[in-house]
Amino acid sequence: MTADTGITPTLEQVADRLAIQDVLHLHCRGLDRLDKSAIESAYWPDAEVDYGSYKGSAHVFAGLVVGALGQAYELTRHSLSNTLVTFSNNRAWSESSVHAAHLLQGTREEMLFYGRYLDKLEKRDGQWKILHRQVVIDWSKRLQVEDERDGEAFGALAKGAHLDTDPLYPFLRSK
Repeated sequence: MTADTGITPTLEQVADRLAIQDVLHLHCRGLDRLDKSAIESAYWPDAEVDYGSYKGSAHVFAGLVVGALGQAYELTRHSLSNTLVTFSNNRAWSESSVHAAHLLQGTREEMLFYGRYLDKLEKRDGQWKILHRQVVIDWSKRLQVEDERDGEAFGALAKGAHLDTDPLYPFLRSK
């Protein structure tokens, strides 16, 4: 896996990496905005996931996770880094570090998750999507939160929310 380290990628590999990065980031947006269709669009119809307590169809998972996140958390923020991708023909294997912050409903507490996504992706008809995802936890912790969103410094800013109530969706429709 490290024999390719430092070798200049081809232009096609650069394009493929960017397409894969878009898929992974769109999945994070789907989680954070509770956008089931965005999550589903990151996976092939026959994709499977392993989220520990749920192992099975990625498309079934999309509906389950949107409901679970919406019920337990006011907001979430999933962020990826250190994504490494290895290619073999029309397949790719990626490891991404994930840092996910979860603001609990009705409390002044957040749960922070640090882990990794291990994704097997496949390119079909020029399009990359996830074929299998396994989530690995490295650690997690809870912290007390002093919510300053409505305070003097941030009160006038637009506020993050779910689906159409988030400023993102009117912004995207304005194109």
